[in-house]
Amino acid sequence: MSSPEYFIDITSEVCPLTFVKTKLHLEKMPSGALATVRLKGAQPLDNVPRSVKAHGHEVLSLSPETLEGASDPRQPHILVVRRR
Repeated sequence: MSSPEYFIDITSEVCPLTFVKTKLHLEKMPSGALATVRLKGAQPLDNVPRSVKAHGHEVLSLSPETLEGASDPRQPHILVVRRR
């Protein structure tokens, strides 16, 4: 897997703006490009990957930014997405 080419930090946003900002970011990217999305919070961790998939994009990974944050949704996580 090549490294992501685009980055967006939505850790300060709340739903539904988390997905809206992610969707707008993905729409600016060429097909096949990779994006890193930095997010946190239980709702964004559930909703953003699900919504990204529902819009036809490929979720490549979702992981905590640090090992200490693995089980804590309040800690930042990294979502890697391939635009369709």
